[in-house]
Amino acid sequence: MILLVNGPNLNLLGEREPEVYGRTTLAEIESMVRDACAGWNVEVRTFQSNHEGALIDFIQEHRKSTRGLILNLGALSHGSIALHDCLKAGTAPAVEVHISNIHAREEFRHRSLTAAACRGVIAGLGVRGYILAAEWLCAEIGAQPRR
Repeated sequence: MILLVNGPNLNLLGEREPEVYGRTTLAEIESMVRDACAGWNVEVRTFQSNHEGALIDFIQEHRKSTRGLILNLGALSHGSIALHDCLKAGTAPAVEVHISNIHAREEFRHRSLTAAACRGVIAGLGVRGYILAAEWLCAEIGAQPRR
């Protein structure tokens, strides 16, 4: 099982700043990731919260059963030591995803505290970054593609 975890304001995808984040909704992204992982026979469990503690609780709850994490922690990636520590406490590989290129935006978005606790970061490739993260994780955990 792979966890797909989205943080604050990502429930508003599709309507919030479409010039930056596009028009794809979070439900559509979740469906795209499920479809990508289904090709590898990997289950996806999704979660979104606007609350840091709820995100930590969800990740901790599944820390022993998950084989990988796809994370878009939104603004929390830039300042949450608690989420960084939560990710470091787990053993499953994590990929941080940002729809926009955080390095081409405001200075305060250039640094991610949670990225150091992840195996990789995908930024600026739009919602396709989620699919790339899913495909990489499925291959990394040794899942076998459906034939």
